[in-house]
Amino acid sequence: MSQHEHMMSHGDHEHVDHEQGGAEHSEHAGHGGHAGHGDHVGQFRRLFWIMLVVAIPAVVFSNAFAMLLGYQLPSAWVMWISPVLGTVMYAWGGAPFLTGAVQELRSRAPGMMLLIALAITVAFFASWGATLGMLHHELEFWWELALLIVIMLLGHWIEMRSLAQTTSALDSLAALLPDEAERVEGESTVTVAPAELRVGDVVVIRPGGRAPADGRVVQGTASMDEAMITGESQPVRRSEGDHVVAGTVATDSGLRVEITAIGDDTALAGIQRLVTEAQNSSSRAQRIADRAAALLFWFALAAAAITALVWTLIGMPDQAVVRTITVLVIACPHALGLAIPLVVSIATERAARSGVLVKDRLALESMRTVDTVLFDKTGTLTKGAPAVTGIHPVDGIDGDRLIALAASAEADSEHPLARAIVQAAAHVAVPSSSGFASSPAVGVRATVDGHRVQVGGPYLLEQEGVTELPVADEWRAEGAIILHVLVDGRVVGALRLADEVRSESRQAIAALHARGVQVVMITGDAEAVAASVASELGIDRYFAGVRPEDKAATVKQLQDEGRRVAMVGDGVNDAPALAQADVGVAIGAGTDVAIASAGVILASDDPRAVLSIMELSRASYRKMKQNLWWAAGYNLISVPLAAGVLAPVGFVLPMSVGAILMSLSTIVVALNAQWLRRLDIRPERLAA
Repeated sequence: MSQHEHMMSHGDHEHVDHEQGGAEHSEHAGHGGHAGHGDHVGQFRRLFWIMLVVAIPAVVFSNAFAMLLGYQLPSAWVMWISPVLGTVMYAWGGAPFLTGAVQELRSRAPGMMLLIALAITVAFFASWGATLGMLHHELEFWWELALLIVIMLLGHWIEMRSLAQTTSALDSLAALLPDEAERVEGESTVTVAPAELRVGDVVVIRPGGRAPADGRVVQGTASMDEAMITGESQPVRRSEGDHVVAGTVATDSGLRVEITAIGDDTALAGIQRLVTEAQNSSSRAQRIADRAAALLFWFALAAAAITALVWTLIGMPDQAVVRTITVLVIACPHALGLAIPLVVSIATERAARSGVLVKDRLALESMRTVDTVLFDKTGTLTKGAPAVTGIHPVDGIDGDRLIALAASAEADSEHPLARAIVQAAAHVAVPSSSGFASSPAVGVRATVDGHRVQVGGPYLLEQEGVTELPVADEWRAEGAIILHVLVDGRVVGALRLADEVRSESRQAIAALHARGVQVVMITGDAEAVAASVASELGIDRYFAGVRPEDKAATVKQLQDEGRRVAMVGDGVNDAPALAQADVGVAIGAGTDVAIASAGVILASDDPRAVLSIMELSRASYRKMKQNLWWAAGYNLISVPLAAGVLAPVGFVLPMSVGAILMSLSTIVVALNAQWLRRLDIRPERLAA
């Protein structure tokens, strides 16, 4: 096999640029099966303001409230204002909670909605009993009922608004597509909607315009701003044959692009799908919060039953009702239900804005426990494409002249090695060539400045009857590809080519080491190649010559050593290993199969983004713990107070105060989660 052929089989990976990933918001556990939060924000906002207006007269004309503040109602008929308005509020303002309670009962998942519904229902019927003279007048709770419903609606509005803000990543993605596209038809262009485009159509992207769909450049060169898709801050140069992604912007000049994917097949649509999957996936931490809410329900019922029993036994049935209602109100796990979903949703959105697309929430939560990161070499730590890494001229010729001659001979070749040589000569003046010819398994030749220039591997040397340079042995030991340059049949130098190591890889590995994380590399390449890359990057361990089907077994081997493993890869052969790992991380330029097997996708190909996942995981876990402690701790302390354990010393917790404090708990949890928005998880900062 020639060196050219070897490189084709060794590293010529087909990359699907900027693969999918992202995050949309999930249904909030225990909220009656809401399908989404965008619509509910407006509904709860309107309902809150309407109920607030209705609640003012309901409270002011409540007989109990008037007695509390020491004023007299103007006439007897006024006493009916509060019952009428209270009934309206119970039926209208309380409807979301009553509906949610029914759904929780049907699903046999008691929680916060059921507790709210129980509290307002008991208050409603007790108040009517007192109004009609069937119960003691102290059991008239119209003003408390009105206040409770308004506060609950306010809390839900704040919650829904906070949660809806986390869907802005989806909204931003949708906004990336232009409203119109210019399709080329003959000698002119026609303005059409992006939805009307078909695969094979050619569109014009003008300077400053966005790509309406995925495609391949057929004419022109432009710098494309891909930050919205990949998180890459610098524009990327795209020219004929290069791939462009829907939603990216041509910053400096125009292009003609042949459409290769439309609609749901585009990378942008894939990102949106992953956003949806990420926001709807259930996580272990969420299940913990759900279990806590269910336990709190039974805790509340038991506390309410004991409260009712004790106050009744001591001869105070009216207080039994008041204390029981207050216990049920205080025990509503509103903040608990909000604690985890809000943190994870904000974290998911924050990640998406930084080019880290979380497909499985459990992967995000697990990343904080990872102590070993296993990188695939080709296409992950390296670029998956050859680059000239060494130039060795002889016989009086300098390095610039050598690479210029080689680039001139290779100028008309489309081979990856030829492109690498031409790229390496970008800084020198390359003379023109003629008479280009390529010979499989041998190399290329062309006439440059009147001389016959040849570039090739060992078969070329054998054909010309010359020997390789001594430096070839050293390079070969490092696993490099070696090409010799001949002028008029005489060897004038050699070129060392290898899969180019990403500059970001060094920073990523150093930063992982600083965090106490072991870095391991796995590759199908030979021992020499693996050892060279591992030595260059400072990798702790490496596995060389691993067949694709054995990569998952390598992950399992590390796990059997007691390690928590995150696997980072981009190819089809990485998919089983990604699935086996505790956290699978797919490089965004990788394949569909790899991405489907991963829990986290890096929209860019920057391995430093692993640090972003780790930092975000640790920060979000801290917020989850804080919120859970606040929400659960608040309930565990407040319920006994609501039950009246301090009544012997003259302190009882009024229902209205309990409702206010409970909503304040929700607001505290929401505000605490918002701090995640300030978290700076840019890979370049974390790797600095």
